[in-house]
Amino acid sequence: MFNDPELDGKYLGTITRDFVRVADTLKEAAYQIRKRGISEFPVFPICQIAQPVGQLLLGRTDLNLDWNYYASFLAELQQRGIVDEDKVADFIAAYKDPDEFACLLVIAPEFTNFVFVPFPED
Repeated sequence: MFNDPELDGKYLGTITRDFVRVADTLKEAAYQIRKRGISEFPVFPICQIAQPVGQLLLGRTDLNLDWNYYASFLAELQQRGIVDEDKVADFIAAYKDPDEFACLLVIAPEFTNFVFVPFPED
């Protein structure tokens, strides 16, 4: 799998289109993950086919979305080997304020990477 750090334009358009509809749900989920003491680092894996990381939050058919949205967090990504133990400090350093950004783990056939998308301002 080729892992380009830049989000391909074909993904950017569909993610942006979806994000308008899912931003409030993701922001609330990030808040709840932190409030309940689960993790200070919520992550939302997104993919177009089913995958085993996290719990399904919004399915593609729920709101006529292009992507499935899952709720997860750093510790699960470590357990699954997605974030190597020697890269945890780098992940934490790069992680953006979850009140302002959604941390998406975009999982696609030719692209898998973390993307931080700013929540719309109220």
